[in-house]
Amino acid sequence: MDMKFRIFRFDPEVDGEPRYQEYTVSAEPGERILDCLNRIKWEQDGTLSYRMSCAHGVCGSDGMRINGACALACQKLVKEYADTKVTLEPLPFFRVLKDLTVDVNAFLDGIMYFRPWLITLSDPPEKERPQSQEDAKRVEEVIRCILCACCTGACPVMQENPYYVGPAALVWAFRHVFDSRDEQKIERLKQLDFADGVWPCVNHFECTRVCPKKIPVTKCINTLKREIETTVKRS
Repeated sequence: MDMKFRIFRFDPEVDGEPRYQEYTVSAEPGERILDCLNRIKWEQDGTLSYRMSCAHGVCGSDGMRINGACALACQKLVKEYADTKVTLEPLPFFRVLKDLTVDVNAFLDGIMYFRPWLITLSDPPEKERPQSQEDAKRVEEVIRCILCACCTGACPVMQENPYYVGPAALVWAFRHVFDSRDEQKIERLKQLDFADGVWPCVNHFECTRVCPKKIPVTKCINTLKREIETTVKRS
């Protein structure tokens, strides 16, 4: 079957403004949108820019907006778009480097701001730090995050407040606030408690809807809010 694509094109070094370019690709229903992109680049237009790596929904590098919804191109199948032209655009709220490739440095800075590693004050044990199955279960959903940035690109709050740390950063904060092996829970909660931290989220649930790993992002953010209210505000 022939698939028609309308792809966002913009090279800030040479283009005055963005444009859209159309392509037609022959594809099978079970193929992925990423397969079509590769075919366009390899067979029709080598100047097209986008990110990809594993192509199996693990690395998170091929996040983009597909017909208005943030998603991974390697997870979306041709048959889902068989009756329509496919419009591909870069993730919203990110600076475009070229075409579908965006600058994720600020996004990653937001993750790093909340110190995404275990912090311990006690002496290390002879072996590993133990964790019960019950404690591990509390963070088992958030550790699926692959930093694809789809949640941040889909978040309506980002349009209103570009300084908001964003849902992905809060997912990583949740991971360590509730990791039983971490010994800085109160300090981590205090770090979340600021105007552009956990509080701008107003439950649009778009982050949860688009997450390719089915992480309950909004629920996690609300849990952090409640933990601040009960643990920090009342201490």
